[in-house]
Parts: sequence; C-alpha cells; structure tokens
Amino acid sequence: MDFWGSILVLIRRWYVALPAFLLALGGAFYAYTTIPLTYSTTAVLVLTAPTSGGVQPPDPDQPVAQVNPLLNFDHGLDVAASMLISVMSTPDMVADMGTAEGDTGYKVTNGTNNLESLATGPLVFIEGESRTPEESAAIVRQVIERVRQELDVRQRQVHAPPQTYITISEAVPPTTPAPQTGRKLRSSAAALGLGVIAALTAAFAAESLAGPLRRRRSVPSEKRELVGADGAGA
Repeated sequence: MDFWGSILVLIRRWYVALPAFLLALGGAFYAYTTIPLTYSTTAVLVLTAPTSGGVQPPDPDQPVAQVNPLLNFDHGLDVAASMLISVMSTPDMVADMGTAEGDTGYKVTNGTNNLESLATGPLVFIEGESRTPEESAAIVRQVIERVRQELDVRQRQVHAPPQTYITISEAVPPTTPAPQTGRKLRSSAAALGLGVIAALTAAFAAESLAGPLRRRRSVPSEKRELVGADGAGA
C-alpha cells in the first residue's frame, strides 16, 4: 500500500486511529512527568609525578633537578590512573560508597565508554548524578576524596618513598550541577513512537476487518433477492 493509500485508510478509520493516537500522547506525557529529573556534576583529576621525579636520590645533600610535573608524564601515571578507575568501579566500592541502591550514583572513567582500554592517560573522569543538585555535587566530592585515599593506600602498600608519591590535582573542579532531561525525553519519545505504531496497527486492522464484514452483510440480501425472484416466477 502506497503513502496516499495509507492516508486514506487513516481518514476512513479515524474513529479508531484518533483515540489510539490520543492514548499515545497521554502515554508520552505520563512518561515525561513520572520519570524524575536528575542533575549531573563532573570533574577531571590529573595524576602528576613529584617535581624531583619518581626516584629518591641516594644522597639527600645532592641537589636534584626540578621538573615541571605537567611535563613529566610517563606510562606509570597511566597505569596508576587505570588502577584507580578499576578500583572505583567495582561493585564492592560502589556499595561502600553507599550508591549501590537509591537515586544517587557515580561513574569513574577515562573519558570514554571503552572499559577495555583504560590506560589512555593520567586523567580520571568523575561524574555524579542525583535528584538534587546538592547531592550530585556531594557525591563527586566524596569520590574525589576516596580516589586520593586509594592512591595513597596503594603507594604505601608498595613501600614507595614518600618523596616520590604521585599526587592528584583537579584539572577540572566539580562543575555546577546541570539538569539531565535526556532520559525523560527519550522515554517520552519511545512511548509516543509505540503509541503511533499502535494507532496505525489498529486503523489497518479495522480496515482489514471491514471488508469481510461487508461481504457477510451482503450475502443475506442477495439470498433474499434470489428467494423473491423464485417466488415471483412461481
């Protein structure tokens, strides 16, 4: 059936398509109003090596060349960032942070959704989401503090000299919480799309059933005409 044929079907069966379409609009409105609005806060941490490098000099009286930490990136910082991302993403850590259940959650990534390639740089991206701006900002701050603690614990576990400890700086401090309407819009669009499909299906189903009903109604009338003709002939 071509486009104009479909339009004609909808026009003929408007009494079926219109209520179904109104129900679709109601479903979309219901989905938009019932899904809660959330707020998102993001931050970016950068891992840096100490100015004297990652090696403790054997002679404390011997001067050590000072290096700009932002010019002292190496693969070791990438590994440390990957380790922190992995630790903060485990189910046990999520539960320990108190976000396993409820409306507040967080994500710690390397800036991409590719979890198989974590070591892409000394950057740690944090995103917190909650129903209120205050809780969204609070969870990001909580995650930043926990990342610092986890890095310190692991450096002490390997007995690294304190002078060589990796430090964490806020490359991008926690942003102002922003409302996230994407999920509400996607849900409403999905509900509307399904409703429109249902309206079209109902209209074409009504059109398909109308033909057999017309034929059934025409059969008795044809029989009456035949009976009348036979009686007249007799």
